[in-house]
Amino acid sequence: MTDDKIQTLKDDIAFMRALAQEGSSVPMLFGGNLVAAGVIFGAGAVGHWLILSGVLRVSPWFYMVNWLGAGAVFAVVCTLMIQRAKRQPGYNAGVNRATGAAWSGVGFAVFASWVGMTATGLTTGDWAVMDAFPVLILALYGAAWFVAGVLSGKGWIRLVALGSFVGAALMGVLSGTPYLMLGYAVCLILLAVVPGLVLMRQEPTDIV
Repeated sequence: MTDDKIQTLKDDIAFMRALAQEGSSVPMLFGGNLVAAGVIFGAGAVGHWLILSGVLRVSPWFYMVNWLGAGAVFAVVCTLMIQRAKRQPGYNAGVNRATGAAWSGVGFAVFASWVGMTATGLTTGDWAVMDAFPVLILALYGAAWFVAGVLSGKGWIRLVALGSFVGAALMGVLSGTPYLMLGYAVCLILLAVVPGLVLMRQEPTDIV
C-alpha cells in the first residue's frame, strides 16, 4: 500500500470518527419527516386494506389514486419540514447532512421501486409483485436507521434499524394475506412515527 493510500485511509477514518463524535452531541433533525411518512403512508396502507377487503367499494384504480395521493401529500409536508429544519441549529452539521442524504436516497429508491413495480403490474396484469413493496421499504428504512445509528452513536436507533429488518421479514410472511397492509401500517407507526417523535423531542427549540 502506497503512502498516499495510507494517508487517504487515515483521513477517511478521521472523518468517520469526527462524524461519530459530532453525532453524539448534535441533535438529529429528520424526526418530523419520519412522523409525516409514518402517518401519511400508514393511512395509505389502511386505505389500501379498506379497498382490498371490500369495505370501500370503488374501482381497482383507486389503489393507485390512494398511493399517488399519499405521495403527493407527503411531498408537500416533507418540503415544509425541510424548510423548517434549515432554520434550526445543527442543520449543516455533518451528521445531519449524512443522515439526510441517507434518507433522501431511501425516498428516491422507494419512488423508483414503486414506479418499476407499477410498470410490471400494468405490463403483466399480475399485481402480486406489489406484495414485495412493504418488504423493500422496511428493508430500506432499516438501512437508513443503521446509518443514523452508527453516525449518532445512539444504541436505540440501531435497535430501530434491527426492528425494521425484522419487520421486512414479517412482511414477507404476511405476503398474499389480507393482513399485509395492516401489518405494514403497524410497522410504520412503530418504526417511523414513534422514533420520529422521540427525535423531535430532542430537537433544539431555537429557530435561527
